[in-house]
Amino acid sequence: MRITLIRSATVIVELAGKRILVDPMLDDVGARPPIEGTANQVANPTVPLPIPAEEVVRDLDAVLVTHRHRDHLDARAEELLPRDVPVFCQPEDEEALRELGLAARPIEHAFRWDGLSMTRTPARHGSGRVAERLAPVSGFVLDDLYLAGDTVWYDEVEATLDRHRPRVAVVNAGGAEFLEGGLIVMGPDDVREVVARVPTVFAVHMEALNHCFLERAALAAAVPEVLIPRDGETVEV
Repeated sequence: MRITLIRSATVIVELAGKRILVDPMLDDVGARPPIEGTANQVANPTVPLPIPAEEVVRDLDAVLVTHRHRDHLDARAEELLPRDVPVFCQPEDEEALRELGLAARPIEHAFRWDGLSMTRTPARHGSGRVAERLAPVSGFVLDDLYLAGDTVWYDEVEATLDRHRPRVAVVNAGGAEFLEGGLIVMGPDDVREVVARVPTVFAVHMEALNHCFLERAALAAAVPEVLIPRDGETVEV
């Protein structure tokens, strides 16, 4: 298995002979306004891509969109994504992706694609009314890789790990939050729970958006066992 962090939650996963782009955010640095209702009002993305967007979408076998927030599927990605590869998604996003001309393939529960096992898993993007407003979101298990998506640690994430026993997990751990309502993705305590249950854990979704306040150095100090790639870095597992 090879995992390449492009930027934020955008990764390329290579496993089972497939090259899959996850949650493509390909806009130029500063192309979008700050996220409303958050501190640190600077334009997004806050850092550039490590490689040109055209290279990110080259030679793909599939795309996986965990949900359609702009930091997981932005305007540049909508423009550049190939129209001849499947775009796996949660069922709620199928129609919108098809309207873009993309080959949307919704995953309701479990699915097998060309030898690769794919299962959609629960996720909760924060707590209380904030989570209700940001829903729906999903995680996915690809063979023995768990892509948590935009979620905090809660009972359904624990149940997913108990059920699937993944060898590797990728967690969105930027500590994102609004002015009120608490974390909407994982922070150090959440990551620590995943690390206690999964042999290899990668933390992404960091240092690229105005409302993600958990920096790599702080997470590394708090949870030394977690692996935190740099933008553009490829790691083999």
